[in-house]
Amino acid sequence: MAESRVVFALDLPGLERARAMALAVHDAVGMLKVGLELFVEAGPVAVAIGNETRRPVFLDLKLHDIPETVERAVARVSSLGVRMLTVHASGGPAMLRRAVERAHKEGAGLDIAAVTVLTSLDERDLVAIGMGGDVGAQVERLARMAWSEGVRTFVCSPHEAARLRAALGPEAILVTPGVRAAGSGGKDDQKRTMSAGEAIAAGASWVVVGRPIRDAADPLAAARAIASEVDAALALRGG
Repeated sequence: MAESRVVFALDLPGLERARAMALAVHDAVGMLKVGLELFVEAGPVAVAIGNETRRPVFLDLKLHDIPETVERAVARVSSLGVRMLTVHASGGPAMLRRAVERAHKEGAGLDIAAVTVLTSLDERDLVAIGMGGDVGAQVERLARMAWSEGVRTFVCSPHEAARLRAALGPEAILVTPGVRAAGSGGKDDQKRTMSAGEAIAAGASWVVVGRPIRDAADPLAAARAIASEVDAALALRGG
């Protein structure tokens, strides 16, 4: 069986609930996302859920600070055995470059994932914070800048996946949050969403799914359905 391209977001209150849910669905997912809330509560212990389930961990801390601070944080995260760590692309060239260089220096297999524009933002929000109103253009601008500093993994909404795939080529790893089950219609607090199959068809490498699995009556069945949707889209895309 091919590796699942579904990243399950462990956005649950409490370490034990997160662990129980991860154990319940790990057969249908390829990676586990530990976000800010869970990491603030439990710290590195939350990352250990990956070892228990034999799934790599995507540590979603969205670091954005001076280059020295981020570089030191990358060194500490590397020691945890994490697969991916998010930093904000808007942190700038020096921050991105030093994060990538430190990850390589540590040699632990950590990938730096540059967050472009959060899925909770739309054109009106970008205007409000002085970034202009074209979300796609801003995503591409940040991604190209991060690429020039050595970043090869990017976080974008499914709506920008095709644009980044065209701009950066097949080497880029595109991680897309804001993903829902086909036909669900729900967006929650995310504004730029697609179904898992649509995201893969657009060029995504991984899809991040939280609530559609977590809140389902049968989380494992929901995870398997989304994984099947992804597999079908990959087959149509040609892998």
